[in-house]
Amino acid sequence: MIDRNLGREAMGQWRLTAIVAGLGMAGGILAVLQAAFLSQIINGVFLEAKDLAAVRQLLIVLAAIIFIRAGSVWLEGVLAFRLATVIKVAVRQRLASHILHLGPVALSHQSGGELINVLGEGVENLEAYFSRYLPQLVRAAIIPALILLVVGPLDITSALIMLVTAPMIPVFMILIGRLAERMNVRQWAVMQYLSAHFLDVLNGLLTLKVFNRSREQAEVIARLSGQFRDATMEVLKVAFLSALALELLATISTALVAVTMGIRLLYGDITFYSAFFVLLLAPEYYLPLRQLGTHFHAGLAGKTSAADIFRLLSLTGGGLTGGSASLPVREKVSIGFREVSFTYPGKDRPAIERLSFHLEPGEKVALVGPSGAGKSTVISLLLGFIVPDAGMITVNNIRLSDMNRSDWLKNVAVVPQRPHLFFGTVAENIRLGKPAAAMDEVMAAARLAGVHDFVLDLPQGYDTVVGEGGRGLSGGEGQRLAIARAFLKDAPVIILDEAASSLDPATESAVQAAMDKLLVGRTALIIAHRLTTVRQVDRILAVSEGKIAESGSHRELMAYKGLYYQLVTAFKGDYDLH
Repeated sequence: MIDRNLGREAMGQWRLTAIVAGLGMAGGILAVLQAAFLSQIINGVFLEAKDLAAVRQLLIVLAAIIFIRAGSVWLEGVLAFRLATVIKVAVRQRLASHILHLGPVALSHQSGGELINVLGEGVENLEAYFSRYLPQLVRAAIIPALILLVVGPLDITSALIMLVTAPMIPVFMILIGRLAERMNVRQWAVMQYLSAHFLDVLNGLLTLKVFNRSREQAEVIARLSGQFRDATMEVLKVAFLSALALELLATISTALVAVTMGIRLLYGDITFYSAFFVLLLAPEYYLPLRQLGTHFHAGLAGKTSAADIFRLLSLTGGGLTGGSASLPVREKVSIGFREVSFTYPGKDRPAIERLSFHLEPGEKVALVGPSGAGKSTVISLLLGFIVPDAGMITVNNIRLSDMNRSDWLKNVAVVPQRPHLFFGTVAENIRLGKPAAAMDEVMAAARLAGVHDFVLDLPQGYDTVVGEGGRGLSGGEGQRLAIARAFLKDAPVIILDEAASSLDPATESAVQAAMDKLLVGRTALIIAHRLTTVRQVDRILAVSEGKIAESGSHRELMAYKGLYYQLVTAFKGDYDLH
């Protein structure tokens, strides 16, 4: 009944878990003491004709027990909530760190909407598990056993009735739980799909508007929302019906104890004190089991969410784990690929196979080739997002796998094809290249990227909020902000991933001019898309089916009339090399 992974999380906070469990046990002991003193007072007043003075001490003790019991219940609730909060924060931080560590390649098959849902709603579902279900499970295991130990010596008949009837409640709860678990899984799956689809619609809203399909997607979201509503109502229906059934079982069981106790009391087989004491304990005996049934569905929701949380935490393929070899930021960096092969999981054909090439310090090399040739895989390997299946990658003759990952990434700046601009000011987005940079450094980098004058024309200049994804900026402006990041980082290695593609000629010219300045004196690996970019490099590597087909300068490869020549002549109208 305890999820193994969630149980380990609770044991990770064993002190707090032990205190919560101890308070639950204390509550059971206080319930027994409360019943004992109340029985003694009632027996003394009504059967032994004691006056108030004779039972005053007992009343004071009873009041103290009631007060302490109420305090322990309150404190248990507070600490159980604290336990849930501590675990939630720890799980969310670990999950977020793990997702960021995995990187874009390992998460390429994971829906962004589902990841957001698991990080948000999924982790929140753990609260009810740790603050309500788990403490109640402990109480349900401890308190009935404790009461049985007390009732057994006083009245074996009542103890046997309790012992026989009590297991009916968890058995019935488990039988219903199997059905409820399937419904919880279905509800969670619908919610996951709804979140993923809604995020997909938001990202593709422009396309939907252009093709006049937004109304259809609104209908799809409405249909999915209806399915989620229906799934939620099914879960609630089972929860309410099971709560009713468990209450009925507990009530009938308590009544059975009361009836047998009354008959035996009538025939003088048991004393009033013992009968009344057992009768007071009977509801306390079944109460933890009833409450466990009430919180059982909260536990199921937590277990269902935990399945996705720990599935994500178990994902591997996060690339370099980081070695001990240090590489301080250097002015000159050489890069080598030696017989490197890599195959993506689930694929039969290698993305790259026995790939070898070398970049000298300050050399600029372009990778060209058709789609699927392996160019992006080379970049992912070099950045450490994935690790080779065979061969090695070296940086200054040090194996990349032996290198401190943080040290290596400090030496690399990347300008992607579609740079992401985060919600924040222009200055904050440029400072991604160097978080501690002064404003003068930020402005200097912007000038080098040719974006300074444009930023000054914005409403608040460098303090202008550009919004999630850089809303309000053109493609060329976003590209130049990304180039400004690279200038600010001032790394010796530059990776350009088709950075001047999909731009109009005037904007491409401005971006290209900024990139030309950026590449001066740096080792550069360029995923080439435009002929104008390729002509500026020292060497061109034409890649086909994960292997280097040709290597040389633009002039040499055009004269060779091989793959590179075919790529250029096939798209010579716009100088496209794809």
